[in-house]
Amino acid sequence: MDKMKAVICTRYGAPEEVLQMVEVDKPKPKDNEVLIKIVASAVNSGDVRVRTLGATGLLKFIMRFVLGFTKPRNAILGVSFAGIIVQTGKKVKDYRLGDEVFGMAGFKFGAHAEYIAMPENGFFTKKPANATFEEAAALPFGGHTAIYFLEKAGIALLKNPKILIYGATGSVGMAAIQIAQYHQAQVTAVCSEAGQNLVHALGVGDVICYDREDFTQTGKKYDIVFDTVGKTSKKRCRPLLSAHSRYITVADYSVAVERKEQLALLRALFENGTYKACIDRVYTLNELVEAHQYVDTGRKKGNVVIRIAE
Repeated sequence: MDKMKAVICTRYGAPEEVLQMVEVDKPKPKDNEVLIKIVASAVNSGDVRVRTLGATGLLKFIMRFVLGFTKPRNAILGVSFAGIIVQTGKKVKDYRLGDEVFGMAGFKFGAHAEYIAMPENGFFTKKPANATFEEAAALPFGGHTAIYFLEKAGIALLKNPKILIYGATGSVGMAAIQIAQYHQAQVTAVCSEAGQNLVHALGVGDVICYDREDFTQTGKKYDIVFDTVGKTSKKRCRPLLSAHSRYITVADYSVAVERKEQLALLRALFENGTYKACIDRVYTLNELVEAHQYVDTGRKKGNVVIRIAE
């Protein structure tokens, strides 16, 4: 069988101790699958959470049960990808050789490799026509997560809602800003002083720097408070909430439902110029350890992209 390069996670721990470049069998697509040559991927909080088994107490045991007790059951991490279809199963109807696509592999992971096989009905679709592969790989994780949580909070039912986004310069935070703006929201962004220019560049005028002031003491109320990094709490944010406000956080570990309509929205917004792919740094697959180390610092702004093929 043909081989491909991939980075595997040999156990839970620090990136320099557990990530290893290897050669593995290239996937062979089933009748209902396509084989995608991955051009770009990303390292996001989901990858880090799996590599570090980032949880405590009962949740940590549950994660071990789901992901693998001593190491990830699916050793090749990587959720987001963008690439080119190079082979199709005989039952595939909607895709052709050469189609450029982007999406997410979900709990299957596998995007930190040269190829991935995906079922035709999987969470991927044709990439934006005007996006580079690096930009396309930066879209799905943050965008999908932001869409899911803001819809869960009922944003579509609100008229010109006031929304506070905590952690506004992360991949989910920057996506949440743009999805909220799509819904005609008045956005207040909370980030560090170092990140405020990035937020201003997305058209947000109301920025609170948490390293200069207490964001909970603005005296304002918001329809939705969205913690995109899981580092605050509803109790702390109580001064920002009215009786009808919604507090949402990625820390509740709810499984964001994947629908192709989410990807279609991201593609449409990117193609019409109202959504940006916010990329902090680009690494190669050979530099995946360094990419994880950088994400571990907690200083990334937007997305860390992995270039896998030229």
